[in-house]
Amino acid sequence: MCYAASRPSLRGRPANPIERTTLTKPTENPALDEQQAQALMESARAARGFAYAPYSRFPVGAALLADDGTVVTGCNVENASYGLTNCAERTAIFKAVSEGRTTFRAIAVVGPQDDLACAPCGACRQVLYEFGPEMVLVTPAGPNQPGGVRMTTVGALLPGAFDGTDLPALAEEG
Repeated sequence: MCYAASRPSLRGRPANPIERTTLTKPTENPALDEQQAQALMESARAARGFAYAPYSRFPVGAALLADDGTVVTGCNVENASYGLTNCAERTAIFKAVSEGRTTFRAIAVVGPQDDLACAPCGACRQVLYEFGPEMVLVTPAGPNQPGGVRMTTVGALLPGAFDGTDLPALAEEG
C-alpha cells in the first residue's frame, strides 16, 4: 500500500490522494526500458482491480518483474484491525517468494489514480530492499505527464537501510 494509504483515514474518509511522499529523481540508466515499464504498470493496474480496500477505499496494485521474466502481481488486502493490512508490494513479493522466485528486476506500483505517484510505505521499502536495493521502482510520472512513468531504485528510496549485514551473527560469518 502506498504511504498515503498506510495511515487510517479521518472520520471514515479515504486518505487524501494529493498527500504523497515525493519519489527521488528518476534513475539515469534503469534496468528497464520505457516499454517494459509501461507493460509492468498495466499489470499493476490490473492487479489493483482485485484490491480489498473497504476501509481506506484506496486500492493499490503492484506488478513485480522477476529475473526470469515472470510478472507476479499483488494488491492491498485490508483488515478491520489496520495493522494486519498487507500492502500490494508485499503481497507481490511474498507471493513470488512462495512460488520460488527471489531475484527481481523491477516493481510497478499504482494507487487509485492512474496518474499520481504512489510511493511504497516504509515497511514495503524495507521488504523490497531485502530483495535488492538495485530493484527498479516504477510509478506514474504524475499529473503533468499523463501516461508517463517515473523510475528510481529501491535503494534510493531507503538510504541507510537495515539489511542482513547489520545482524551480528551474519556479520561474523561474512
